[in-house]
Amino acid sequence: MEQKGVQLDRETFSCSICLDLLKDPVTINCGHSYCMNCIKGFWDEGDEKEMYSCPQCRQSFTPRPVLVKSTMLAALVEELKKTGLQAAPADHCYAGAEDVACDFCTGRKLKAIKSCLQCLISYCEKHLQPHVESPAFEKHKLVEPSKKLQENVCSRHDEVMKLFCRTDQQLICSLCSVDEHKGHDTVSAAAERAERQRELEGSRQTIQQRIQDREKDVKLLQQQAEAIDRSADKAVEDSEKIFTELIRLLEKRSSDVKQQVRSQQKREASRVKELQEELEQEITELKRKDVELKKLSHTEDHNQFLHNYPSLSPLSQSSIHIRPLSCFEDVTAAVTEVRDKLQDVLREEWTTVSLTGTEVDVLLPQPEPKTRAGFLKYSREITLDPNTAHTWLLLSEGNRKATFMRQQQSYSSHPDRFTDWFQVLSRESLTGRCYWEVERRGLVSVAVTYKNISRAGRSVECGFGRNDKSWALDCDNNKYTFWSNKVQTPVSGPESSRVGVYLDHSAGILSFYSVSETMTLLHRVQTTFTQPLYAGLYVYGYGNSAELRKLK
Repeated sequence: MEQKGVQLDRETFSCSICLDLLKDPVTINCGHSYCMNCIKGFWDEGDEKEMYSCPQCRQSFTPRPVLVKSTMLAALVEELKKTGLQAAPADHCYAGAEDVACDFCTGRKLKAIKSCLQCLISYCEKHLQPHVESPAFEKHKLVEPSKKLQENVCSRHDEVMKLFCRTDQQLICSLCSVDEHKGHDTVSAAAERAERQRELEGSRQTIQQRIQDREKDVKLLQQQAEAIDRSADKAVEDSEKIFTELIRLLEKRSSDVKQQVRSQQKREASRVKELQEELEQEITELKRKDVELKKLSHTEDHNQFLHNYPSLSPLSQSSIHIRPLSCFEDVTAAVTEVRDKLQDVLREEWTTVSLTGTEVDVLLPQPEPKTRAGFLKYSREITLDPNTAHTWLLLSEGNRKATFMRQQQSYSSHPDRFTDWFQVLSRESLTGRCYWEVERRGLVSVAVTYKNISRAGRSVECGFGRNDKSWALDCDNNKYTFWSNKVQTPVSGPESSRVGVYLDHSAGILSFYSVSETMTLLHRVQTTFTQPLYAGLYVYGYGNSAELRKLK
């Protein structure tokens, strides 16, 4: 009973607009009280009107009443606050701005707990009792409280819409079915709901199955990500060990060379020092003899001169060979040769250390770009490998351009070189998503190939697209032909001096584009690539050329 009294007090001293305790309370002419700001705001919304009404009893006033704070009410509210009554939102039983209010309640409305689709009225727990207890309402459909009950009423006939017109796909009332929807395919709203409910359940089952599939995919991707982490960690650990061993070997070889050079230096220095000492002794002896000869030369007594002259010993005729100061240049040359060989190995064979095995096979394929700007995100800087170039192809522009020459080039012999086909491969291997462009002049073939394509001889197995290891687009002026596994396919497209190549290795997509102001697809291949690919160029005809363009 005491708690109920507190609630009554709360209601008595609450503003019916904000449903909170009165703040700066004012009492208008009809006797109802409000927060000063609440009633001002309520009247300000209709300020263009000449009459002002009470939000509760709707009594009107003209002119707009002057508001004066009620000091007595303010004192009472402050006193209630001191005794423990705190300003708070409306009691949970009463409807707030976001709630559905009971249509039967007068004054401050309670929250509705159900809405009736037949009555089109929402009820609180108290006013719902007749629907629950009386047999007359057994067929009424009660649903969760809704503010949209009027949407169930036909705006034309003001009747509840209980039918569905399948012809026009809309809800209608019974009068509509004999009026503008006469002859249409109509069923009860319940029947249409039942059918669509079945469709909905089917859609839900499909979605739930998709969710399960995607959850499995996510789990597999997580497992793959963990496997990638483990594999990458092991690869890093193993490679660090190998490189550490390699570094130690190089350091040992460096130490050995240093020790050998220093040992040889010591021996040679000792030999030089010995020879130097011998020469210094000889110089001393020669100076002594020179003094004797000088003294003899000044002897005036002829007999004495002739007597002493035979006693002079003859000069030694020995000579010393002094080597040039390049005695250690052969060591430097040998070390330089080792360095160059190691660089060649690291440069040419490094492509075997590929990362194709770590590429995640994503279950949702990535779409091919639609614009040149989209393709350029995957651009790769590619250079040509001189060790693969035919001897009639001159490489220039930093090994990015191949030009057909009248004279053979002086390339060294190499097992990777094309001996009879005028072709050259890129130095870099291609995996993942790549894009590059070729600027061409004359008869040129733009290709991709596995590294193990045949190189020696005139066999067609060496030609791009004439085997199962390569794919090629032949470009001759305004004519295009695609080659794959010895099968040629005529290709139509706008003439352009530039060809764009897009590769998605994991998805098995290879596309060729004619590039000008716009990009036009010439040919697309969908296959499975089992090895890293290399870009290839075939050039024929004096002065004709193909250049891998810089795109970044």
